[in-house]
Amino acid sequence: MIELSIDNNVAHVVLNAPDKLNALDEAAIVELDAAYQEAERVGVRALVLSGEGRAFCAGRDISAVDPRTDDVLGYLGDLVTPLLQRMSRFPAPTFAAAHGACLGVGLGLLIATDVVYVADTAKIGSPFANLGATLDSGGHALFVERLGAHRTLDLIYSGRLMSGTEAVAGGLFSQVFAAAELTEATVQAATRAASGATQAFLASKALVQSLRDERLGLWQSMSAETAAQAALCATGDYREGFAAFQEKRKPAFTGRA
Repeated sequence: MIELSIDNNVAHVVLNAPDKLNALDEAAIVELDAAYQEAERVGVRALVLSGEGRAFCAGRDISAVDPRTDDVLGYLGDLVTPLLQRMSRFPAPTFAAAHGACLGVGLGLLIATDVVYVADTAKIGSPFANLGATLDSGGHALFVERLGAHRTLDLIYSGRLMSGTEAVAGGLFSQVFAAAELTEATVQAATRAASGATQAFLASKALVQSLRDERLGLWQSMSAETAAQAALCATGDYREGFAAFQEKRKPAFTGRA
């Protein structure tokens, strides 16, 4: 599912499971982590992350997950969080080209990337209103800091998804492009960075991350999100939400713990 190629000191990491909108199961998370490790070993000077097909990444692949035995702590705490930490600390400038659905863990991949360019038609937000689950992978910290508490909870309660244009206007990501121009613009930016003053870039990256972590409390937020998600696993609404998704029907929530 994960493809890695290297060209002119730029690593290209591609999520390539378009039939499932590049949703990530446990094996795919391990593959993605390995791709970043390999790119770091080679010593590239920039990295581009993108997705094939109609979406960047629709989040976690729950098509085969049994909510009665779901190991959320293992998936989020032991796999996703370490991956996002590795991505955020990658020793070169990183760029993402995001189009279509950018949800859940897919949103987390963007949060962990230095520079994010999005298509105007991208879909960004919290899709969990119909799952009985909660936003994870650092989404709460990003949304509250950039959008404010009221807009964050509006997105969560409604399940409404922002377009790429709206997300950039709200300060979530860097630039918005027409979908046909997105990949080229992202690769050009990464190529420029790869020929630049890498050590100076890394010094700025470390400073920015220090300020960002202090302001957002990103990793603390992710730990709290993981704990909340694990607690939700025990609820009937969580089981109903997953069953409805897998059976392609509207969930019937009771709202009870």
